Amino acid sequence: MRRLLVLSRATGLLAVGATLAFSQAPGLVPSAPAAMAAAVAAADICADDRAAARVMSGGSASRDPNTVSTGQADDLNRALRSKLSARLRVMAQRNGASLSSTARALSAGSVTIKVYFHVIRRNTSVAGGNVPDSQITNQVNVLNAAFAGVAPGGTGADTPFRFQLASVDRTTNAKWFRLGRDSAAERQLKNRLRKGGADALNIYTANLTDSLLGWATFPQDYQSNSVADGVVLLHSSLPGGSAAPYNLGDTGAHEVGHWLGLFHTFQGGCAAPGDSVDDTPFEELPNFRCPADTTDTCTAPGSDPIHNFMDYTDDACMYQFTTGQASRMSDHWTAYRA
Repeated sequence: MRRLLVLSRATGLLAVGATLAFSQAPGLVPSAPAAMAAAVAAADICADDRAAARVMSGGSASRDPNTVSTGQADDLNRALRSKLSARLRVMAQRNGASLSSTARALSAGSVTIKVYFHVIRRNTSVAGGNVPDSQITNQVNVLNAAFAGVAPGGTGADTPFRFQLASVDRTTNAKWFRLGRDSAAERQLKNRLRKGGADALNIYTANLTDSLLGWATFPQDYQSNSVADGVVLLHSSLPGGSAAPYNLGDTGAHEVGHWLGLFHTFQGGCAAPGDSVDDTPFEELPNFRCPADTTDTCTAPGSDPIHNFMDYTDDACMYQFTTGQASRMSDHWTAYRA
């Protein structure tokens, strides 16, 4: 059960890496959510239930490989505060201003991120991963709508971020095409293909193992492993792909949210600080498909954020980031990517 705490969640934490998975059979009701629905009735739900939810029916992974402990989360949160404070001090000194007068939040639409798209394919067919240019263009359009708060289905916060396609390259390599998280293939292709610095968004598409939809690195990972930085997407999850109901491009928005420092809305369940964002209601477990707007798994105010890009609902159900999430992404950009 959730206890209402008068404690800001905005000082909470980001996590290292995150994944989404999908059923290979469109329309198949995932078994993991059914198990979780029963578990919600229990008084206590351990973190493993939330980790297991990240793999749907059809996948072989039983646990999100990047789940962090509470201690790790606290450490990462302290690192974020320290890094952000240091960057703001530098900015204040550079501008000859006081620290208190230095703007912390970036204004809406003030940051344009260059996107380098890397298509990994088995062959030159669409089924073989050869994503058409039109789908790549549409994916960037989906990102721009999502981060401007004008995605189809509803309105969201207008964040600081906009996206501009910088280049597209295509690599035919059957071994790389069947891509696993933290695999030798992932390391090889990123070493060869990645472009730009911390402020450059590299997106790789391939046929992912364990039925995963995608994964991302987080901003704080860049300093220790800059080559790994970026987002990996299932090639058929792009707009117009075959991975229905996850083929409208919102996996891209979800993973770029992680790349900009957001965690899942169900991080920590009903316990503070949750996802470390004050205006996303607490959520015990991830939601799937598109449940009723009244779905509420915690006793604190607010229904589950089923329309948030950082939940696990279908693409057609997702359409918003919140103002608090925009602020958190802004902080991460300033601290790690600016």
